[in-house]
Amino acid sequence: MSRVYQLAPSILSADFNRLGEQIQRVEKAECRWLHIDIMDGMFVPSISFGMPVVKSIRKESSLYFDVHMMVKDPERYVEEFQSCGADMITVHAEACRDLAETVKKIHETGADAGVAVNPDTPLSAVTDVMDQVEMILIMSVYPGFGGQKYIPESTERIRTLRRMLDEKGLEHVHIQVDGGINRATIDEVLAAGANIIVAGSAVFGSNIEQNVRELQEKISSYSKKAE
Repeated sequence: MSRVYQLAPSILSADFNRLGEQIQRVEKAECRWLHIDIMDGMFVPSISFGMPVVKSIRKESSLYFDVHMMVKDPERYVEEFQSCGADMITVHAEACRDLAETVKKIHETGADAGVAVNPDTPLSAVTDVMDQVEMILIMSVYPGFGGQKYIPESTERIRTLRRMLDEKGLEHVHIQVDGGINRATIDEVLAAGANIIVAGSAVFGSNIEQNVRELQEKISSYSKKAE
């Protein structure tokens, strides 16, 4: 099966005074995914934004909305985020009372399901739901703040996860990586087996189109090698 590779710009790094315009710019630059970080001030110390923002930008965008819920007991909000426009809802294994039930609830809304693990969480935390999700997110920084540096040990975690999925015949399950991804680190995570690449500050800046183009070129080059 040919693996899909995508860049998912994270709006956590966008200029919220110009959010709609900046989302349009990444879309025109031929991105297909948009990464939306939801933070509640409980599971992580920061607070970002919630359902009204997702609903508002959904009206103006046809991008695939990849909603990353850094939220305690996320099952409380699954239905609301899907109704606001989430295409993928990713929850943290560490935040769920019953991870399998939460994944089931996400699917019942019609959304795709992802599960995320923090840097110090063993991959065994997601073993039981690997065959039930569309994506597994490896956090390559500790969640809650943008602009952190990539944790080098994440590379081996990505490589191990890809091997686990391949051995189980789950090659179709996406591996997403989030945290510290830029021109210097993207090749490493692609080579390790990640195929959905979240980038924030490396995208949103003075020249969004050029930033997207440079990252997309790296992703496209690697995807051709992997075919």
